Formats: sequence, C-alpha cells, structure tokens
Amino acid sequence: MSAAGGVAGAAGRTPAAGPGDDGVGAPAPTVDRAQYGLAAVLAVVGVGTVVDSAGLGPGFADQVVRPAAFGYVIGSALVVLAVLLAVATARGDRAEGEAGEDVDLDQGTDWRTLAGLAGVLAATVALLDLLGWAIVGALLFAGAATVLGNRHWVRNLLIGAVMSVGSWYGFYVGLGIPIPAGVLDGVL
Repeated sequence: MSAAGGVAGAAGRTPAAGPGDDGVGAPAPTVDRAQYGLAAVLAVVGVGTVVDSAGLGPGFADQVVRPAAFGYVIGSALVVLAVLLAVATARGDRAEGEAGEDVDLDQGTDWRTLAGLAGVLAATVALLDLLGWAIVGALLFAGAATVLGNRHWVRNLLIGAVMSVGSWYGFYVGLGIPIPAGVLDGVL
C-alpha cells in the first residue's frame, strides 16, 4: 500500500493528515509526566555526582587519570541523558512496551503494591543493624515476593534465607567486605 493508504512508514509514524482530514476525533496527545520526573531525578543525581567529584582528593602522583574523572564523566552523562529525556518527552515520545512484556502502559499505578514494597524496604533499613543481613535479607525477599503476589510464605522464607546467607558469605568471605551479622554474630 502507499503511504496515503494509512500504513505507517519505516520510522513507525503515521502519515501526515491529507487535505480531507481535519483531525476531528483524533485523541489529544498525552504527556507522560513521570518521564519529566525521571529526567529531574537524573539531573539532580548527575549534578550531585559532579559536585561531589570536585571534592575528591588528587589520588596518587603516578595516576594518569585522577579519581574525580570518573565522577565527572558519569555525572555529565547523567545530566545529558536527563536533557535528552526531557526533550524527547516534550516532543511527545512515549515509552512502548516490549512485544513479550505483559505491562499495560495506560493502566494506573498500583499504590497498594508500591506502598507494600516501600514498607518492606523501610523495615529492611530499620532492622539491618539489629538482626543482621542473613535474617533481614530473607525477610526482604519473602516480603517483596509476598507483596508482589506470591502466597507461598514458607518457600519464600527458605529461598530468601539461602540467598541472604549465600550473599553474606560471598561478600564477607569472598570479597572481604563486612556485612552486619546482627544476632547471628559468631554463628555465621
């Protein structure tokens, strides 16, 4: 078919309105404000990274690249990406789901699930020093899986315990990075 027949072009856009099309009945374009929020977060994190990198020490004299260079590159890239995202959003670009993705972008946010996940994360932060990573990591996995719809509590706790103890040993023994053991100090 020709472009005038209504088939989208190679770029995925529909053809411009012809002489007989007045645009009546066409849906008004929607602005995805969440993309503006993401652009703002990217810009703030990018600027913060650049400012924080300015305070880094000079490092060693034999270093070709100073420690702050990495922060400058990452922070600048975040700011550039924030500007590009804001411009793309202003032009009407909107995220599209993958072909196999089971997400309806027109559906609203599930605030109950989001609040449940925020509660699980807040409890993780609050209990980490007291109980230690092995216990809190298991609760984090089990709580997040349950909030997201899995109703096998015992299996969630067992999988979470294996993952958290395994990651504790991986960091503490394998990498030498101390992670709080909490009440299991001396047992692990």
